[in-house]
Amino acid sequence: MMKTQSSSAPKKSLMTRASIELKKNWQLYLMVLPALVFLILFKYWPMFGIQIAFKDFSPTKGIWGSPLAKSRGEVDIFKHFARFLRSKYSLQIIMNTVTLSLYALLAKFPCCIILALLMNEMTNIRYKKVVQFVTYAPHFISTIVIVGIMQQIFAYPSALMKTGGVINSVILAIGGEAVHFMESPAAFKHMYVWSGIWSGVGWGSIIYMATLGGVDPQQYEAATLDGASKLQKMWYVTIPYLIPTAVTMFILDVGHLMNLGFEKAYAMQNNLNRESSQILATYVYTQGLGDGNYSFSTAVSLFNSLINLVMVFSVNAISKKVTETSLW
Repeated sequence: MMKTQSSSAPKKSLMTRASIELKKNWQLYLMVLPALVFLILFKYWPMFGIQIAFKDFSPTKGIWGSPLAKSRGEVDIFKHFARFLRSKYSLQIIMNTVTLSLYALLAKFPCCIILALLMNEMTNIRYKKVVQFVTYAPHFISTIVIVGIMQQIFAYPSALMKTGGVINSVILAIGGEAVHFMESPAAFKHMYVWSGIWSGVGWGSIIYMATLGGVDPQQYEAATLDGASKLQKMWYVTIPYLIPTAVTMFILDVGHLMNLGFEKAYAMQNNLNRESSQILATYVYTQGLGDGNYSFSTAVSLFNSLINLVMVFSVNAISKKVTETSLW
């Protein structure tokens, strides 16, 4: 009897503390509620649909009523995964996704840090605000609008535009030949990545700017007294302070490595550049909503997510050993 009372006492006190905390800060929990509902409805609840990757999904039977995937009359829950991996397009699509993702990560990641470092060194407040506005503003431009701007700038000469876009007009003016930029498989990756840097580098530098705002000014003063130049203060004071945040952001970015933006890739895609522009996201869309292969497209999407999961754990483990900074 004494054991029962002693074991229930901590539970009761825990519930009491939780109740007191809820009553004390109910306004804060109320503010969190919409975000929590959003996560449940649009992030966690749709995860029940993942099971159709292991089924032969039929819209008339629904998710729960559809039978498990079968191959040659026998249950084969990995049928759709094997179908994708055996496809003659799978290797090309995976390579396109990986190379484009790595290119975007390795190009954008240092650009965000460099921009934050440069803005941190600006002493003219008005000029700094102008630079921040110019670099942040493209983030709020619609992806379709950005692709439309690119089509106008890189347009090839036609009946409507005899000299083409601005770039081709310059090329023709100096005696060169017009280039099919938007239709070129080789140019697609560069245009995709650097347009993304133009639109996202300012927004991506915000977290680093916030981190640099926490650097103790006394460290800069001490470095100045020791005769350090601006470059030396940046190298020995600013960058070491920035490394933990940079490592954390890098791990998070690796987690999204295979999740390229579908909208821009699909908007830029055409029959001539498809060999470079067909990535997992566009392939899932065309197979799922385009051709109605729901189970197959879900399997491809789940395969993509599993790769991301493995990469996050791998990079986190490596970072923990090398830099002693990790997510967990």
